Amino acid sequence: VPIHVHTHDTAGIGAASMLAAAEAGADVVDVAIDAMSGTSSQPSMGAIVGAVRNSPLDTGLDPEKINQINEYWEMCREVYGPFESGQKSGSADVYSHEMPGGQYTNLLFQSTQLGLAGQWPAIKKAYAAANRLLGDIVKVTPSSKVVGDLAQFMVQNNLSEEDVIEQAETLSFPTSVVEYFQGYLGIPHGGFPEPLCSKILKGKTLPNGKQQFTGRPGAEMDPYDFDAAKAELQAQWPQFEISDFDVISHALYPKVFNGYLEFKEKHGDISIVPTRQFLVGMEIDEEITIEISHGKTLYICLRGVSDVDDNGNRTLNFELNGGPRIITIPDEEFSGEKVVREVADTSISGHVAAPMPGVVIEVKCKVGDHVEVGEALVVLSAMKMETVVSAPVTGVVKRVIATPNANLQAGDLLIEVDDS
Repeated sequence: VPIHVHTHDTAGIGAASMLAAAEAGADVVDVAIDAMSGTSSQPSMGAIVGAVRNSPLDTGLDPEKINQINEYWEMCREVYGPFESGQKSGSADVYSHEMPGGQYTNLLFQSTQLGLAGQWPAIKKAYAAANRLLGDIVKVTPSSKVVGDLAQFMVQNNLSEEDVIEQAETLSFPTSVVEYFQGYLGIPHGGFPEPLCSKILKGKTLPNGKQQFTGRPGAEMDPYDFDAAKAELQAQWPQFEISDFDVISHALYPKVFNGYLEFKEKHGDISIVPTRQFLVGMEIDEEITIEISHGKTLYICLRGVSDVDDNGNRTLNFELNGGPRIITIPDEEFSGEKVVREVADTSISGHVAAPMPGVVIEVKCKVGDHVEVGEALVVLSAMKMETVVSAPVTGVVKRVIATPNANLQAGDLLIEVDDS
């Protein structure tokens, strides 16, 4: 059986590991072109090829040709500079937190967007703690996301391992964590850790009425009707030609797929926009060309950008194929009048607070509803992480402050429950 070894260079020892693997008999080791190598990527291709030249492990690859390819990718990487994670060097603490290299930079970026930029060391420590709480699991997509979501949740809410276990029945865990314990990813070797599992699942049920899957979750699914799904999608999106690939995408990620088509419906095919301008925008008097179809090219020049108006909009002046074109767009960084939201009072047991920053996806209750402890009240979303906020007490909904699409900060009041 061929042995294929894959690793990331987070600790800075990846090249040595791959050389040792090759010497031990590995048939294939994974590398990355030099310009894209190191840190959370794979070890350097050029370094490993150079290290084994004129040895029994000589790859036969031409270093000069590797350098030519590397020069191209060096220039490409500059274009994507705005999306660099900020990671400057390797970090040997990966041996403590065990974060997969493929997740390291994603989680670093995600934590920054969630307002936890200055707490990256705490998140790495919390990652190790979250892994222990979940049962020291194999961490690969999507299980690694569960660990990362729980780690950020712990840091955002200043929770220790002991706090999580003690308060599990009243905490509003990220959806991925709840679904992990419900068995959506399968049953881990040795089962789920107790008493945490029972506490998190208290009052929660699956669509089939059970509290937890007892085996492979897919085994309980009804057969998927691809033809019916394709017809339904085509009826929903008549302006697009739905392919079999689209059907599979929707079956796996329905929200993401529908969001993609909504974006495409609003903005068109942005794949034809030059990468640099798509990522960082145009400069004043810069002209670009976009071929929208065979033989039809647009010449676009940005002539001016107005100051932001009282409504938070800016006017952009373009020349399109020599003619004037004016459009108005909202300035996303407009800092005019802002909505001031009520903050939950932690001394009031019926105040339901947002556990972390996010957007309200769904409100599941209304004034007057009787709710039980653990019952879902609000669904929040932030940076691919969904959180179902549950009732901390049994009572009657007195006020509903949260509204769909509202942007919230951690601690903002969502629901008030009268438990008297």
